Amino acid sequence: MYTDFFHIYSGFIVVTWKCKYFQKPNPHSMPKITKEDALLYHSRGRHGKIEVIPTKPYCTQYDLSLAYTPGVAYPCLEIEKRPEDVYNYTAKGNLVAVISNGTAVLGLGDIGAMAGKPVMEGKGLLFKVFADVDVFDIEIDEKDPDKLIEICAKIAPTFGGINLEDIKAPECFEVETRLKKMLDIPVFHDDQHGTAIISGAGLINALEITGKKINELKMVVCGAGAAAISCSRLYLSLGVRKENIVMVDSKGVINRKRKDLNKYKQEFITDRDINNLAEAVKGSDLFLGLSSARLMTKEMLSSMADNPIVFAMANPDPEISYEDATSTRSDLIFATGRSDYPNQINNVLGFPFIFRGALDVRASTINEEMKLAASKALAALAKEPVPAEVLKAYNVDNLEFGKNYIIPKPLDPRLISCVASCVAKAAIESGVAREPITDWDAYRKSLDKRVSVHIKRVGEISGF
Repeated sequence: MYTDFFHIYSGFIVVTWKCKYFQKPNPHSMPKITKEDALLYHSRGRHGKIEVIPTKPYCTQYDLSLAYTPGVAYPCLEIEKRPEDVYNYTAKGNLVAVISNGTAVLGLGDIGAMAGKPVMEGKGLLFKVFADVDVFDIEIDEKDPDKLIEICAKIAPTFGGINLEDIKAPECFEVETRLKKMLDIPVFHDDQHGTAIISGAGLINALEITGKKINELKMVVCGAGAAAISCSRLYLSLGVRKENIVMVDSKGVINRKRKDLNKYKQEFITDRDINNLAEAVKGSDLFLGLSSARLMTKEMLSSMADNPIVFAMANPDPEISYEDATSTRSDLIFATGRSDYPNQINNVLGFPFIFRGALDVRASTINEEMKLAASKALAALAKEPVPAEVLKAYNVDNLEFGKNYIIPKPLDPRLISCVASCVAKAAIESGVAREPITDWDAYRKSLDKRVSVHIKRVGEISGF
């Protein structure tokens, strides 16, 4: 049975969706996702995953005259006189563009803008379910970064923020950097920063559990794409020393012997005389995998330092399997991007709430302070007692801060008030907010109300 999930009217238009009633998900016994089930999910009933609905009355001639001509002329003229009134009279302040050119889609590669549309619709669903943020997904058939930037900038007046998605490296760095300079709304490439923020939270807690000091941490990065470089940059902000980072791409260690490095990889050249992943991993404290399946062997894991931290985040299959890792070392902390093992590093823990906080204070950007605030908020939340409804949703008896629980679960109802409020506060304190918040208790309560209906049905969602 499919039914409307819930509607919250906060602008002229919102996104709604259909959601199937499932049994309680158990991340350790989740049914296999088949091609048939996935295609049926996306095609059954109203095709796709999101739709646009009106949020104002429309049943009478008077209603329609207010919504369109002649009534609509009045807010248009007010916005012309005072552009910031667009936030009062339109949905701009709660509307995010999820924009992709389909060149790096979910591990599928360059499958094109249209083929990437199901992913962008899915992103819209997650924005709405978890943070009541409305989304238009926009797939742009353009690979030239200059033209892509121009198109994004031209349509920016429609939106309160832009979430760039599945744009390949290194072009994604240029696209985001230039758009952030051009626009006065948040621009956020989630493939870079989402992974960095969530894994950063996991790193903060893994260090606390192992007793390792971040300024002494020896780190190996397997992969040198958008997520790998962004994670490394954020970890530097957290306190990792650049000389303690070794980055490895498909051709080997990024060192001074290499003459084929773009400017982004050159940020992480090591002076150490090592050439391959096995040499890099030996004696390291942290393995950060953002590459391909089965690149890390049991022997490599065995060569790491005591109490190693392994974030093997290649999807769908990590650089080393959970079974191989845990059978090789009993002293490790292990995380993946998968939902069927402990410590899932899942971007849905970040982007909905980061944008929620940024939109609520009308931030002009999402800066480093806001990203670090999100990481620290997630790390702190993992140390709090886990509510009964979360245990029920995951069909477990206990979740407690430790080696198998270093980051919160995506269905934790406290995420929105915890993360969004910390991001909003960081925006205000760093001077990029244009709409201050003075009553933080009231703000946190308003955040909880935005998704209260969804939280009551938390056990009906499957897949996280």
